[in-house]
Amino acid sequence: MLALLAWLTVIVFMALILTKKMHPFTAIVLIPVLFAVVGAMLGLYAAPTARTLKMPLEAVTLWDQISVLGTWIKQGLTRTSGTAFMLFFAIMFFSLMLNVGLFDPLARRVVHLAKGDPLKVLVATSVLATIVSMSGDGTTTTLICCTALIPVYRKLNLKMMHLGVLLILQNTILNLLPWSGPTARVIAVIEGIDVQRLLNGLLPGMILASLFVTAGAYALGLSERRRLGVQHLSDADIDAIFAETSSEADALKRPQHTLVNGLLTFASLALLISGTFDPVFIFLVGTVLALVINYKTLAEQKDRLYANSGEVLATVIMVIGAGVFMGIFTNTGMSDALAGSLVNVVPEAMGRFWGLIVVLISAPGGFFLSNDAFFYGVLPVLVQAGKIYGFTPFEVGFASLLGQAFHMLSPLTAFIYLLLSMTKLDMGEWQRACFGWCLAIFVIFIAAALAFGMVPLYR
Repeated sequence: MLALLAWLTVIVFMALILTKKMHPFTAIVLIPVLFAVVGAMLGLYAAPTARTLKMPLEAVTLWDQISVLGTWIKQGLTRTSGTAFMLFFAIMFFSLMLNVGLFDPLARRVVHLAKGDPLKVLVATSVLATIVSMSGDGTTTTLICCTALIPVYRKLNLKMMHLGVLLILQNTILNLLPWSGPTARVIAVIEGIDVQRLLNGLLPGMILASLFVTAGAYALGLSERRRLGVQHLSDADIDAIFAETSSEADALKRPQHTLVNGLLTFASLALLISGTFDPVFIFLVGTVLALVINYKTLAEQKDRLYANSGEVLATVIMVIGAGVFMGIFTNTGMSDALAGSLVNVVPEAMGRFWGLIVVLISAPGGFFLSNDAFFYGVLPVLVQAGKIYGFTPFEVGFASLLGQAFHMLSPLTAFIYLLLSMTKLDMGEWQRACFGWCLAIFVIFIAAALAFGMVPLYR
C-alpha cells in the first residue's frame, strides 16, 4: 500500500505538471501532503511516527500520524535550506552583474563571432555548456551560461528552448565526473571501488554523448538558420543592436567598474569550484560587495534588491517545494517502498540479466528518486542481489550510473528551477523537448559500456 501511494504521488504530480493543470510549486507541495494524509488515515506511518516522536509503537494514534507530517516537512525543508539560501544569493549576485552590464562584452563578442549566424551561436552554446559543466555544479553552469547567452538569444530571436535543452544535456553528461554528485555517491557506497577504472569506463560514453549533443546543436542551428536566415550583421549593425536598450537599463550599467566586477565574479567562481568556502558564504559576500561597489546610495541599493527579488522568489520557492516533497517522501517510508518495488518486481529467474535490469531500474530510479535516495537506499540492495547472480559490486555500481541520463529532468533536481526561471521556459514543455535527447544519451551510455566491457547485461 505504501509503494502504491508513492507511485500515485509521483504519477499524479507529474501528470498535473505535464498537462499544465497546476503550478509546479502548488503541485509539489499539495500532492504529497494529500497522499501523506491518506496514508496516515490508513495507519501506514505508525513505525516512522514512533521513531520521530520517540514513543512506544503501540501508543501511536491516528492523530500522531497526521500531526507528525509537520515535523517531517520541517526536516525536508532543513535539508534543502542550504540549496535555497545558496540560490537566493547566487541569483541576486548574478542579477546585479547583469544590471551593471558585466556580461554585455561577452554577449557582444559571441554575436560578433557568429555574425548573426544562428548555427554558430547554438554550437557555441553546446561547447560553452560542456566547458563550464566540468566544474560538476549545475547551478554554476546555469548561472554562467544563461547570463552570457540569454541576451544573445534575445537579440537574434533564437528559440530559448534550444538554450535550455543544450545546457541541461551537456550538464547531464559531465555530471558523471567523479567529483560530481552521482559518481561520488557510488564511490561512497561501494567500498574499495577503483575510482580510476570507474572514470576510464565512463569517459568513452561521456565523450561520445557530448559529441552527439554538439552535433545536435549543429542540426538545430541549421534549422534556426532556415527559420531566421543569416543576418550578415556588420560590426556597426551589431553595435546598433546592443545600443537598443532602455534609458532605465542604461542608467543601471556601471562600465567604469567592469574590471572590479569581473574580478569579483571570477574570484567568486574560483572559490566556488575550489570548495574553499561554502557557496552560501561566497554569494552572500559577493552580493553585498556588488551592491556597495556599484550602487552607493541607500535608495539605489533598496531599488536593486526589490527589483531582483522576483527572479529570486520564482526559483527559491520551488526549492522549498522540493524540500516539502522530500521530507514527506523520505520520512513516511514512501521512498524506501518505491525503491523496494523497483527491486522486487524482478523475478528471481531473471537474475542472469541483472546487469540489464540494473541499467533499466537506474532510469526511473534516477528520475523519481533523489540521488541520495537512489544511491544510498536502492544501490546497496542492487549490489547485494547482484552478488547472488554473479555480478561484481563494480559492475552493478557502474550500471546504476547509466540512468543518470534522465536525472536532470527530475523535479527533485533543485537547480533546474533556476534554469527554467532564467529562460522563462515551462517545465512540462522543457521536459518533453529534452526527453528524446536524453533517451539517445542513455543508449549511447549503454552501448559504450558494452563495447568497453564495463557492464555485462547478462551472464
